[in-house]
Amino acid sequence: MKKILIVDDAITMRQLVAATLKASGYDVVDARDGVDALKKLDAEGRFNLIVSDVNMPNMDGITFLKEVKASSKHKFTPVIMLTTESQAGIKEEGRKAGAKAWIVKPFKPNDLLAVVKKIIG
Repeated sequence: MKKILIVDDAITMRQLVAATLKASGYDVVDARDGVDALKKLDAEGRFNLIVSDVNMPNMDGITFLKEVKASSKHKFTPVIMLTTESQAGIKEEGRKAGAKAWIVKPFKPNDLLAVVKKIIG
């Protein structure tokens, strides 16, 4: 079973994304911000995919993405940014930092699943 880490400070968003992914057979772990997510990456080992918000307290999604890509253990883990941010500059910063896809909230569950399946099958 493929394992996905969801990173979002809003519990309702984590629950919605988790329910969507679990219904399609993925194993899901969630984290409330970038700091929490880095701890879970260390504790849980390998993930097939990370879905992260951008605007979060403690460590934002772009900083978290850079940390993941700087890690020898996780640098090849694909990351999807799922955020309310739709500005070209922020999207470009995310792309340069290594984001594989950018999905703007509110999103349709089927759109998220289509992107996830395209990236990790």
